[in-house]
Amino acid sequence: MNPLTLEWIAKANADLQTARREIRVRQLPNYDAVCFHAQQAAEKYLKALIQENGEPIPRIHSLVELLTLVGKEDARLLTIQMDANILEGYATQFRYPGLSAEKSDAKQALSASSRICAFIQNKLESLL
Repeated sequence: MNPLTLEWIAKANADLQTARREIRVRQLPNYDAVCFHAQQAAEKYLKALIQENGEPIPRIHSLVELLTLVGKEDARLLTIQMDANILEGYATQFRYPGLSAEKSDAKQALSASSRICAFIQNKLESLL
């Protein structure tokens, strides 16, 4: 596997672990952070797949757009479209005053991200 792909995966896994750790906090959990890191993990896994395919990494954060790019190569990736839609706004939605994530948002985000990451991890392993 390409060394840069492995770096993307390492960074994605760090985000996923941060989200998993934060959702378990009992006193003052930061559900905004869970949603943000869940989105970031999915984004980085999608970029890892783009990297492994030898394509340039676009400087975008839209999971839907990234999925469209990699979906051209493998239509099975569209099965995670609903999860990408769930996470789409979490890169920015809760980072500013006015909205805050609830525990249910955080759980949904973490589940969606975990499915996307696992799907892409399996895809990357199948390329070896």
